[in-house]
Amino acid sequence: MNGFLYGIALQCKLDIRSKSLLITCYIIPLIFFLLMGGIFTSVMPDMKSTLIQAMLVLSVSMGAFVGLPPSLIETYGSDIKKVYKANGVPIYLGLVTMFLSAFVHLMIACIVIVLLAPILFEAVLPAQLPIFFLALAIYILVSLSIGSILGLMIKSQSKLTMIAQLLFLPSIMLSGIMFPLDFLPDFLKTIGRIFPASWGYRLMLDDGFCLENLVYLICVFFAAVIVCGVVLKKQK
Repeated sequence: MNGFLYGIALQCKLDIRSKSLLITCYIIPLIFFLLMGGIFTSVMPDMKSTLIQAMLVLSVSMGAFVGLPPSLIETYGSDIKKVYKANGVPIYLGLVTMFLSAFVHLMIACIVIVLLAPILFEAVLPAQLPIFFLALAIYILVSLSIGSILGLMIKSQSKLTMIAQLLFLPSIMLSGIMFPLDFLPDFLKTIGRIFPASWGYRLMLDDGFCLENLVYLICVFFAAVIVCGVVLKKQK
C-alpha cells in the first residue's frame, strides 16, 4: 500500500513537470475561463447560473481527452512497460497512478474555477456544493476512463491528436454549455447525447443529480474499465 501511494505521489510530481498536462489541465482551461467567462455572461446574462458547470465541462474534457492519453502512450507505447515487467510491477499500475494523478489535477483546476467565477463574473454557486462536487467527481472519472482507452489503444501521437479532437470538439459544441440545446436540430441533439459531456453537464446542474443522468455515465465508466482491462491483459 505504501508503494502504491508513493507511486501516485511520484506521478503527481512528474505530471507537474509535464508540459502536456500543465497546458491541458491548467493553462488552456483557465485562460478560456478568464477570456470567455465575461463574454458569456455579457451576451447571455442568464448564463451566470450555469457558467461554473459549463467551464468545468470544458476543463475536464480538455484534460481527459487531450491531456491524459499522451502520457499513457509514453508508457504503454514504449519500452517503459518492459521495465514494469522486469521488476515485477503490475502492468496496470502505470494506468492507475496516471489516472488518479490526472483526477487530482483536474479537480484542483475545477476548484480554482469554482472559487474565481463568483468573484470575477458574478456566477451563481451551485445550491448544494457537496452533491455538486460528487457529480463533478463522477464526470471526471468517466471522462478519464475514456481518455484511458485512447491512450492504451492508439499508438501514434498524430492519430491520437486527431481522434482526441473528434471527441473533444463535439463534447463542447453539442453538450449545451456554449448555447442552449434548443438552438440545435434534433439529429445534433441526439448525437450530443452520445458524449458524456452532455450528461455530466446536466448532472452538475441544480436538481440534476438523479438516476436519469447517472445511468449513462455509470454504464460508460464500467464499459471503459472492461475495455482497459482487456487491452492491458493483451499487453502482458
